[in-house]
Formats: sequence, C-alpha cells, structure tokens
Amino acid sequence: MEEYLRKYNEWVNNPYFDEETKKELKNIEGNDKEIEDRFYQDLEFGTAGLRGVIGAGTNRMNKYTVGKATQGLANYIIKQGVQDKGVAIAYDSRHMSKEFSEETALCLNANGIKTYVFDSLRPVPELSYTVRKLKATAGIMITASHNPPEYNGYKVYWDDGAQIVPPVDSDIIKEVNLVEDFSKIKKMDKDEAISKGLYIQIGKEIDDAFIDTLKSLVLNKEVISKVQDDVRIVYTPLHGAGNIPVQRILKELGFTHVYVVPEQEKPDGDFPTVSYPNPEDKNAFKLALELAKKVDADVVLATDPDSDRLGVYSKGENGEYVSYTGNMSALLIAEYELSQKKEKGLLPNNGAIITTIVSSNMTKDIAKEYGCTLFETLTGFKWIGERIRNFEKNNDYTYLFGFEESYGCLISPHARDKDGISAVMALCEATAYYKSKGISLWEQMLNIYKKYGFYKEGQVSIVLKGADGAMEIKNMMDRMRKNPPSKLGNYTVLEVRDYKEHTILRNDGTKGKTDLPSSNVLYYDLNDNSWCCVRPSGTEPKIKFYMGVKGKSMLDAEDKLNELTEAMKKYVE
Repeated sequence: MEEYLRKYNEWVNNPYFDEETKKELKNIEGNDKEIEDRFYQDLEFGTAGLRGVIGAGTNRMNKYTVGKATQGLANYIIKQGVQDKGVAIAYDSRHMSKEFSEETALCLNANGIKTYVFDSLRPVPELSYTVRKLKATAGIMITASHNPPEYNGYKVYWDDGAQIVPPVDSDIIKEVNLVEDFSKIKKMDKDEAISKGLYIQIGKEIDDAFIDTLKSLVLNKEVISKVQDDVRIVYTPLHGAGNIPVQRILKELGFTHVYVVPEQEKPDGDFPTVSYPNPEDKNAFKLALELAKKVDADVVLATDPDSDRLGVYSKGENGEYVSYTGNMSALLIAEYELSQKKEKGLLPNNGAIITTIVSSNMTKDIAKEYGCTLFETLTGFKWIGERIRNFEKNNDYTYLFGFEESYGCLISPHARDKDGISAVMALCEATAYYKSKGISLWEQMLNIYKKYGFYKEGQVSIVLKGADGAMEIKNMMDRMRKNPPSKLGNYTVLEVRDYKEHTILRNDGTKGKTDLPSSNVLYYDLNDNSWCCVRPSGTEPKIKFYMGVKGKSMLDAEDKLNELTEAMKKYVE
C-alpha cells in the first residue's frame, strides 16, 4: 500500500481524530489524487512556519497539524530553557484563524508555557512589536498573508520579533518532525489555563503603545497640520486586520479626509469582493479606485489581510490613477525618509539600508546618495530581520530602512517584519509633504527616476499545484542549474550565481562563492544594468521569475523589460 493511503486510512480509523475530520475524509474515498495531495507529505515549514489549504490531512492546515507544530515548538522552547518568557499570539481575518490561535495557546499552556493572546484580530507588525515589547521568547501569527481564501498559515517569530532563521528554524523543524504520534500533543482546558495564569489576554494597552511608537517616527508633524484638510486618502484593508490601526493612526496624525472602502472594511475570510486579497493584484483595487474618483483622492492604499504589505495608486499627470510596484512605493518612502533625515541632521554616519537580491538596483544609488551601506539578503523579510539583529549585536550599523519587492517595507526597527501600518503612515506623510511643496506623489516619483535613472522591474510566476507540480518545479530548477545560459535575448550573462550550491560562474571563466545562506535560487547578472532571478516560492505552489532593467526613459525601460521577460520565458520553455 502506498504511504499516503496508509496515512489516510489511519486518520479515517484512528479514534483520536474527531468525527468531523473523518466525515470530510470519507467524502473523498476513492478519489486517489485528492487523497494523495492531502497525505503525500506532512505540511512543512516554509519561510517561517506552516502555510497550506485548510482541511483534513497531513498536508493541510487543521487543528492536528497546528497542534503538531506547536508541540514541536514547545519542546524546543523548553529545551532552550526560555519557557518562562512566554509566547505572544495574534491572528488575522482568515477562516479558522481564531480557532487555530486558541489551539496554539492551549497546547503551549499545557506544556507550562505562558501565552499572551490578542482579544481580536491584529496585524503582523503589531505581533512583531509585541514580542519585543513583552520580551517574549517567541511569537506566532496565524495568517496566510495574501493567499486565496482556502489557505491559512502559522508564522513563527523569535525573541527579537523577527521570523525564525537558521539555526532556530531547522532546530524547531527537527522537534516538530519528532512529534510522530498526534496523541502525544498536549492540551489544556481554557478555564484551567486562565486560572493558572498561563493564558493571558492582551489588547488595548499594546495597541496604544504600538500607535504611540509609530507616531514618534513622523518627521514632519507641522506639515501634516498645515495641509491635513487638503489631502484625500482612500484606504482598503481588503477584509483584513489593517482597518482599525490604519484609521486610528491617520486620525491621530490629523488627516481629516480618510475614506475607507465600505464593502471591504469588515473582516471576512471569504474575501467576497476580490478573487485574491493581494495588493499586488490590480483587480484588488477596483472598488478603491471607484471611490477615489468620486472623492478626488490624492493617494489610494491597500493592505493585505495580515497588513504587512502595502499596495499603492496615486493620481497621475492626466488625472488617472497610476499603480506603483512594491519597488516603487518602497523607494518613494525611502527617498522621503532619508532626505528628510538628512535635511534635519538626523542621518547617522553608520546608516544601513537592507534589501533583497530580487529588489530594485535603484537602492544602490539611493544608499550612495545618503552615505549609507547597502546590504542585500535572500528573499524573505526574515533575512532583513536577521541583519537588524546582527547590527544591534555588533553595534556597527544603524538601521534606517529595509524592503523587499513584494510590497513590504520597514521604516524603523520597532518591529522586525514588514509593516504595512507604518508604511501607510509614512506614505500619507510624504503625500502631505509633497503637496505642501506643490507637487503630487506621482510627480515626486518621476523626480526620483530623473535623479537616479529609469529602473524598472517585473515578475512572472508559473503556478504548479500538488505533488506533480512540486516535481515539475524541481525539474525546471535542475534543468536551469545544469544548463546555464551565456545569453538571454540580447543580453550577455556576466555571471550566474547559484545560491543553493554557493557558486558564482563568470563569463570570463573565473569562479567564486556566494556569501548568503543556502537557498534554491539562481541569479543572472546581465550587461546594461540588467538582471534576472528564478526561485520556487516558499509559501505558494509556484516558481517565480524576476527581471530588472535600467532605461534612458520610462518608455525605454518598459521596452527593455518586455524584451528581457520574453527572453526569460523562452529560456525556461
């Protein structure tokens, strides 16, 4: 018998699993492909925890797989001797998020570990902030970020408020994998946990501290006061956790014309008004743009369900609304923050900017302009968090700004993950500042291109679901690894960096070694300030291709990017 069928039969027949789970599994009896997809593997930790489709099975998000992950985490925490510091837990608007947060807390409580559990949904950056504020040993966020409605996830943070990185992540995974018998997962009654002081509910006091911290980061309060009645902001939380904190921070800063998309204001795990609750997706902005035209908004903003990422539109030259990529909005915020700090004499002489290898090369120019050292990391904000931790440990650099192209940035080290709430705040402040100077946000974006060059980036993803898809992604990476190109379209490949094998192969025949952690990533450095990169997603069943160019004008950059994108597609066919 195939191993996945053996596991399926165990779940159907073992009295440990509840009747609702068994009923769901009995309904797929005879559907071999569906059974295989649910049981061909155990749901694995990706970039910082679990993420998968909600449902019964070892390869699904359910109370058993969440319990197994939590028991493994508890075992690790106890072995480290840090169980007395407690664990902070938050969740977003997704289906089963509250239930999974309770399951997580009570498992930890049963292991003698205190938990700080939010009384209702909260954004990722507030969870990260809370871990630091309460000096907890870890944090857990129940979310699947911007994935479709059928997904949920479980992100693990360590004591610095950043997502777990080596060796902590691999050591936790080892402990999780040792939990082979679901009946060994400890549980506790909630009333008992509360009476023993193990289950502690948190809320308003953390909210207040978080908002106060963000307000302290504002650089031009007096400018906001001058133009607060002239700036019109449209915001949508896309049915997620950002609504309350975003409205609160903008109100307390003094903005008087903030319009929230009414159809998307309330939390809803079905995300009924969008096919995909992702601020990268232009379709997610349909209702927000309709409202923006009605109220003549200066800027249109959207956060994803866990509110760590921000999507942006602003009014363009002809009155139409223009979309910003994650690179564009982050670089706009970076230029504003750094230029204002320089003007006010707040730039340290050891300033650092951190970005990822697939983010815009314009970052190098901005870092040079403001005398900062630029650090590049692998994809995933956890690596940016790790760099910040090392800065503090070594006392050698002062963190000023970090971002990744996937619509996430962090304007200060108050948190250690992407912060869509502070990004909204910073962008609205920038909108007010530039309005006070008589220019729009889009005009400032064009000024940045004129100052540094017309950089443009793009991305193509191929979705390949299930066991067959995972194998095809592996085969594609193997083929590219074994057959590195010397040309991509009209571009010469100057060097190929293989971050899995730690190798650099240059076109002059010389070799070198990469200096980042091992990761299944191939990077192609091309002539004419251009580049390509390919990697499997750590959170979704897809393989991702990234491209970047530098043009002499917006149109030239667009043409170059289209040419490079087509060349990359032909290469992987």
